[in-house]
Amino acid sequence: MIEVSNLCKTFGTKTAVDNLSFEVKKGEVLGFLGPNGAGKSTTMRMVTGYFPPTSGSISICGIDILTQPEAAKAKIGYLPESAPLYDDMTVRGFLEFAAGIRGLEKRAKDDAVEQAIETCFLNKVAHQAIDTLSKGYRHRTCLAQSLLHDPEVLILDEPTDGLDPNQKHEVRQLIKRLGETKAILFSTHILEEVDAACSRAVIVDQGKIVANGTPQSLRDEYKMDSLHDIFRKVTTADTAA
Repeated sequence: MIEVSNLCKTFGTKTAVDNLSFEVKKGEVLGFLGPNGAGKSTTMRMVTGYFPPTSGSISICGIDILTQPEAAKAKIGYLPESAPLYDDMTVRGFLEFAAGIRGLEKRAKDDAVEQAIETCFLNKVAHQAIDTLSKGYRHRTCLAQSLLHDPEVLILDEPTDGLDPNQKHEVRQLIKRLGETKAILFSTHILEEVDAACSRAVIVDQGKIVANGTPQSLRDEYKMDSLHDIFRKVTTADTAA
């Protein structure tokens, strides 16, 4: 449902993404891992159509996002890093606004908003102004908007950022459940999330894929029990001499 082939992105003389190829199928949750500056967010912005690639191709549910961007984006639910919100709106008001942008109307819009509020555990703050929310609730509100139109593909950039341990557990379990019927790509730098929510992981470093496999296949390949040790082995440490 997500097919990325030979994807490259350069900014001037800097190569942020260097010939990446991977796919995410329906029923699969792919964890997209890498150190800061590895090219994770840039890749996800290209996959969602926010950035045009320098070269390469991206297909969403068989639709080329470069030649048919509106049709491809209609298949995607996107939670960007540091997603913006309208602080003067209530949580419910914001979700109703976002549902309207997605073309939902009347009963369909009401049902979608109720479902998103329930799914993302927002009942307690549904009528609260967004500028009064904690960081965790703000992030969950952003996650809720990505689910409103019941997309076939979810692109989640750091979906547990700012959440407390209980909230992290809830969101990881939610991602795992949603991944049974959708194709999910989510970036993270929290390695325990790979075991908690992912069916497969891709590790990138300096814009290139340096590891790709299920958590267990990576352990078998590198003969290491710790994903932290595998991550350190395949990525270039900023602190290296």
